[in-house]
Amino acid sequence: MNIEQQIQRAARLVGQARTIVAMTGAGISTPSGIPDFRSADSGLWDNVDPLSVASIHAFRQNPEGFYKWIHPLARLLAEAEPNPAHYALANLEAQAKLTAVITQNIDNLHRHAGSQTVYELHGHVREVTCTRCYRVEEATDLFQRFVETGEVPRCRCGGVFKPNAILFGEQLPMNEFVSARLAVEAADLMIIIGSSLEVAPASDLPEIALDNGVPVIIINQHSTFLDSRADLVIRGNVAEILPQVVDLIAAPQG
Repeated sequence: MNIEQQIQRAARLVGQARTIVAMTGAGISTPSGIPDFRSADSGLWDNVDPLSVASIHAFRQNPEGFYKWIHPLARLLAEAEPNPAHYALANLEAQAKLTAVITQNIDNLHRHAGSQTVYELHGHVREVTCTRCYRVEEATDLFQRFVETGEVPRCRCGGVFKPNAILFGEQLPMNEFVSARLAVEAADLMIIIGSSLEVAPASDLPEIALDNGVPVIIINQHSTFLDSRADLVIRGNVAEILPQVVDLIAAPQG
């Protein structure tokens, strides 16, 4: 099938489904200007050992190193806007076809686009927690100051604020993961969007759908380990492909 035929087939599957779950990775946000973690020459892990800057152990030992590494990303996160793929998912939810977005991203773009039910498996940056007194604060003003000055955000007790995003060595938020799993188990279609499916346990969720006989669509620039089991795989820019799929749902399908 050519790309147009793949998009039409995806639209038929989406149109026939009643309980869709979407799972998104970094690839849905790269069109919004946020780099992913693994792509050659653009990934956030280029020329750096993740465990040396983005593990909870590294953060506790050297929070200044973490914040120095994340400063360029923080600026991009502050400036990023949802792209057409984010809005397409919000549109599907508004049509009562999409029951949940499960995301590995921390950028909050799904919520900015209007999605209501979002399970953030890797946390978010809307809040920060003090590593000394465990005070939780809203992060917008703190991060804006950090973006402007580069200074490490600190609590009034003198402790360092850590974003409420999951670092290496931390457990996923259990309530979010359980809710995501229940959504997948209840789905009659799952769409994987912009995820390499290389990070467990998030990568286990599509296998639950497949084991239950649920159709799975994968829209991604690169191959994944589940491509051979998916009902449909579309290679390309998700911000171009997904809106076309959603726009076709109401149109007559050949």
